[in-house]
Amino acid sequence: MKAVGPSTGIGWPRRATLALPLLLLAMPAAAHVLNTDLSKLSRTEIFWTYLQLGFTHIIPLGFDHILFIISLYILEPRLKPVLLQATAFTVAHSITLGMAMYGLIQPPSSIIEPIIALSILFVALENIITDRLNPWRVAIVFGFGLVHGMGFASVLTGLGLPQKDYVGSLISFNVGVELGQVSVILLCWALVGRWAASKSWYKQRVVIPVSVVIGLVAAYWTVERVFFS
Repeated sequence: MKAVGPSTGIGWPRRATLALPLLLLAMPAAAHVLNTDLSKLSRTEIFWTYLQLGFTHIIPLGFDHILFIISLYILEPRLKPVLLQATAFTVAHSITLGMAMYGLIQPPSSIIEPIIALSILFVALENIITDRLNPWRVAIVFGFGLVHGMGFASVLTGLGLPQKDYVGSLISFNVGVELGQVSVILLCWALVGRWAASKSWYKQRVVIPVSVVIGLVAAYWTVERVFFS
């Protein structure tokens, strides 16, 4: 009978980790489509419409934002630290998203999109290098949130916001984005953090492999967005 070693049982996560970049890179680009006449909707219907748009901008359309949230989570897989980071990220992207939608800033996507990819690469590399969550990471996440908010603005600029509830739809879109982020965090916690975070092998078998894969995907996106977009 074949002996079962201590590493048995982690083969599937490793295979899944290796397959992740191929899956992400192979998936076709998707975009938001709004086929609704907003002028005929009530304020409540507008709220739910933009809430759903914000959520779907993360799940399933926001591959880059999903990888960013996963990168934030895996280094310190307790819910409180990552929710703190996610909150800082949300506050930051809400600021720049609002400023962009009101025409106070006009960030060019040719600059913003590569920086978003670089932010993912930065966090992935930090996960590999460091062994603990540094206090200043919240400030860095806030800074990256400002950039990501400018990326969100390109989505809303294409869709437009209803004049009769401009502020309400902007807020509901942000709420939807936050719900999408929290969903990613809770899924990561349920699949990995809940049972693996306290294991002695967590850093070597989870944090480093996942961060390497995310870093490679982010590096690919960076090159693609700089030279081929």
